[in-house]
Amino acid sequence: MKLVVGLGNPGRKYEGTRHNVGFEVVAELARRWASGNRPKSAFQGEIVDALIGSERSVLLCPQTFMNRSGFSVVLARDYYKVTNDDLLVICDDFALSVGQLRVRSKGSSGGQNGLKDIIRAIATEEFPRLRVGIGPVPSAWVAADFVLSKFNSLERGVIDETVVRAADAVETWAREGIAACMNRYN
Repeated sequence: MKLVVGLGNPGRKYEGTRHNVGFEVVAELARRWASGNRPKSAFQGEIVDALIGSERSVLLCPQTFMNRSGFSVVLARDYYKVTNDDLLVICDDFALSVGQLRVRSKGSSGGQNGLKDIIRAIATEEFPRLRVGIGPVPSAWVAADFVLSKFNSLERGVIDETVVRAADAVETWAREGIAACMNRYN
């Protein structure tokens, strides 16, 4: 059993923003692997069952807002009795260029508030994560405003392709493990 968590903020106001790229990757995975299963509300989030290859998976988008994602993740992880190695968190990263992917088996939050809250809630930094580049933050911008902004048309094209590559990376992680995923996508 795999638990794949895409981070973002709920509501139409935040659709298409840089901070919601984790939701977009989960939506792509659901399109590919959920076999028509409809999302349902659970664990203070939206979940959908999927079969990624032969791996039974739960796709989760917390609806708690980014900074409170940890509670939703803990509820789902504990309910499904998923180990931290079988948990993958997908989030934005403004320290990475638009379209760049970075996969890690563990590590700090790097200032990403959703990751920070998950680390606090599960009391460890040791779980896989996939960061999707949305940056860099322009010098005239405050980071908090930048992550809530939408991509310009050029960036949107890059991000659409990146969402597909990120979903491919998740599939590699589910089927072959974190080392293969890091080797292929970093």
